[in-house]
Amino acid sequence: MTTETTAALPLTGGRWEIDPFHSSAGFTIRHLGISKVRGAFTRVDAELDVGETLETSSITATIDLSSIETGNTDRDAHVLAPDMLDVARRPAMAFRSTRITGEGADYSLEGELTIGDVTRPVTLEVEFGGIEESVLDQRRHAGFEARGSIRRSDFGLGFAPGILGDVVQIVLDVQFMEPG
Repeated sequence: MTTETTAALPLTGGRWEIDPFHSSAGFTIRHLGISKVRGAFTRVDAELDVGETLETSSITATIDLSSIETGNTDRDAHVLAPDMLDVARRPAMAFRSTRITGEGADYSLEGELTIGDVTRPVTLEVEFGGIEESVLDQRRHAGFEARGSIRRSDFGLGFAPGILGDVVQIVLDVQFMEPG
């Protein structure tokens, strides 16, 4: 494997913090096997630690599961209830990277996803959108889109079989702000 340096991504070393106003965590799940329900979590926190190489770089993210929005407040309340997601027992979803590979605009992000007391490996395909200086805060911002899927049954979330699909598609659009 070729060791990629941060020169492959024009990012300054250090801890990049999330721009919460320009980041989102969305999902899609099948309903009755015939259509998709789309939703998002509105409270997302993440940090990107850029090291000298991809091997010494990492990302962590936490999503507040109570911040779910599917466009239907009754459905959202039910999903949070003890017979479904049970946010009293599972308040957050956390991700910690274990390996980053790739170059240019395309990367693979391997890591561990924890929901409640269950942790499973997850791989996300990442597109680097670029880097620009913001006229609002005069800081450089880096944009990424990450896509992947999980099986909710792998995390002990097997509620509503036959109504909700097992596979959940995940899309994260994240902007990070340069340290400093």
